[in-house]
Amino acid sequence: MRMSDKIIVCMFISFLAIVGVLNLMSDDIVFSEEENRILEQKPTLSLKNVLSGKFMDRYEAYISDQFAWKKNWLRIKAVSEKAMLKQDSNGIYFGKDGFLLEGYKEPKEQIYKNIEYINYFAEKNKELDYYMLLAPTSVEIYKEKLPLFAQSFSQRAVIDKVNDTLLDSVQMIEVTDTLTNYKNEPIYFKTDHHWTMRGAYFAYVQAAQTLGLDPIPINDFKIETVSNDFYGTFASKVLGHHVTPDKIEMFQSLYERSYIVQYDSKNDNSLFEWSYLNKKDQYSFFLNGNHSLVTIKSDVRDGRKLAVVKDSYAHAFIPFLANHFQEIYVIDLRYYHKDVDDFIRENGIKEVLFLYNVVNFSTDSNLIWLKK
Repeated sequence: MRMSDKIIVCMFISFLAIVGVLNLMSDDIVFSEEENRILEQKPTLSLKNVLSGKFMDRYEAYISDQFAWKKNWLRIKAVSEKAMLKQDSNGIYFGKDGFLLEGYKEPKEQIYKNIEYINYFAEKNKELDYYMLLAPTSVEIYKEKLPLFAQSFSQRAVIDKVNDTLLDSVQMIEVTDTLTNYKNEPIYFKTDHHWTMRGAYFAYVQAAQTLGLDPIPINDFKIETVSNDFYGTFASKVLGHHVTPDKIEMFQSLYERSYIVQYDSKNDNSLFEWSYLNKKDQYSFFLNGNHSLVTIKSDVRDGRKLAVVKDSYAHAFIPFLANHFQEIYVIDLRYYHKDVDDFIRENGIKEVLFLYNVVNFSTDSNLIWLKK
């Protein structure tokens, strides 16, 4: 081996040794504000975990999450990706006009299981009225902003397939055309996977036809920008790259309404949690983020009680519904594992809305709790 090769090998081994020592000396971080998620912690070393391969898999994830000077390495990675003219990073495309977009893959078996669970629930509880709203994500509405040759499977086709497979008793609320008509307005965040409250408003107007509501005109809302520095989930996946932050709008009806909002044994009188605007997870400003169960009781006296089985797309949507229902029960099956049938009967609920974005509905394995 030539002397120059020996020097390179020694430098590489020294680099690995230094990084290894730094990793051992560094304190583990539990939660990453930049990535807005809990980081992997050191796995338990046991014979069972080693033989099954779980230990090495988790240790690899642990090292990746807890890598020393991670922010600096991410910046270096971003510079190298730009130099190579890469159009994506960690599955996120750099779209036109500052849009970060996540491509959608053709759904597999899970989506058909989820349709089966909803059909099972609707067939078991025939006396209820059922609605389904599958919201497209931004990549479906803004396909023209994808980089050249980037592809995304048609979410509209998936929504149509779901509609064809659902029981007739489950009424589909189709909002894709409506959102497409308003695509020149800020209806989706550019750095996050959610729609904005403005996007949720246009979906609410469309949904009102199926729900039998008289939607409130947009001019009868006070619209206020509550944040100018929101970096969402997509921004967290492309750390090191320059990203322009989003704005967050809040719609509040000019009609006076009072609410009692209950979650985690806590009562509040607002559908918004202002403290989150000072945190990384600013989208949790809407409905105080994720909870297993949220109960909203309003001064509307129409006797209508609605259960919303949902993902987080519902959070910016439900404040509009709260103007029309006396009681709304928001159920997140990721955390709510009690008998949904019993809950609906005990609370005298007559209407159920399933509200998910297409991507999450395609992969979420928690709708099985509808059959428990």
